Amino acid sequence: MNNHVVSRNNPNQIAKPVGNYSHVTKINRNAEMYVFSGQIGNDQDGHIPSNFNEQVTHTMSNIVALLSSQGLTPANVIKINIWATEEIDWDHFDSIWNDVFGDTPPSMTIAYISGLGLPELKIELDVWAAG
Repeated sequence: MNNHVVSRNNPNQIAKPVGNYSHVTKINRNAEMYVFSGQIGNDQDGHIPSNFNEQVTHTMSNIVALLSSQGLTPANVIKINIWATEEIDWDHFDSIWNDVFGDTPPSMTIAYISGLGLPELKIELDVWAAG
């Protein structure tokens, strides 16, 4: 993928990614950087569902809407850090992730932690983009 701002690749000199992410994300020197606050799984009314997968679905929708508010698309995302308090249902997560990011997903880091900013939160995604 190359949108003239962000390009991604997986060098042949290292093992293939163990998930749906790119090892390397390169940003054009003339791009503007966007750093977003962690996105959570609340709906438009601010309700946070108790179901982990519902939180994942809302979180990804919130990310797409946030990007759009800045004139960006998922192709502009360079890195996502994923913080989860429960084991991720990878079938559900990857289905949504692939719908949003397609064949050339951004770089990613995943961490399982004991808690997030609110006790009802089960997942939060930290998004960086360039445009």
